[in-house]
Amino acid sequence: MNSIQCKMARTALGWGVIDLARAAKVSTQTIVRYERGEELRQATLSRIAGAIEDAGIEFIPENGGGVGVRFKHPAVKDEAD
Repeated sequence: MNSIQCKMARTALGWGVIDLARAAKVSTQTIVRYERGEELRQATLSRIAGAIEDAGIEFIPENGGGVGVRFKHPAVKDEAD
């Protein structure tokens, strides 16, 4: 996970910085610093990535199309659609 994926995942989940910080058990400043491009310890990154993955997001690696995020399970289609 890179800082862009972190912010993309947070947005996809509808989470603010506080929500992600609580889920990852880190400070809000840690999230802000990471999303601004600062380096974090691997253990801290693992906690943040784990919280995002536990919420149902998976990270898409760079494969020529750019990094990204997506929900692990497709959304259930509304019967009215």
